[in-house]
Amino acid sequence: MSVRPLQDRVLVQPLEAETKTAGGIIIPDTAQEKPQEGKVIAVGPGKRNEDGKLMPPDVKKGDRVLYGKWSGTEVQIDGKQMMIMSESDIMGILG
Repeated sequence: MSVRPLQDRVLVQPLEAETKTAGGIIIPDTAQEKPQEGKVIAVGPGKRNEDGKLMPPDVKKGDRVLYGKWSGTEVQIDGKQMMIMSESDIMGILG
């Protein structure tokens, strides 16, 4: 299925949460923190400013991004867990 986010929305696939600590202790699913890092799968065309001019987004498909712990909305697409969030929910691009 193909998904095209609208306006300044971004479709992000969260990266897997760590299942082991540095000391080798396995963390159960119930104790794992939500991932705050993901890969951009699709990006909307951007938001319009007060003049009606389209402002293109700063992120692009394939970028690895950091976002807030409770940002976005979880959705399931083709059996994969994804997040749809506003571009303003993204805190940075990892280089």
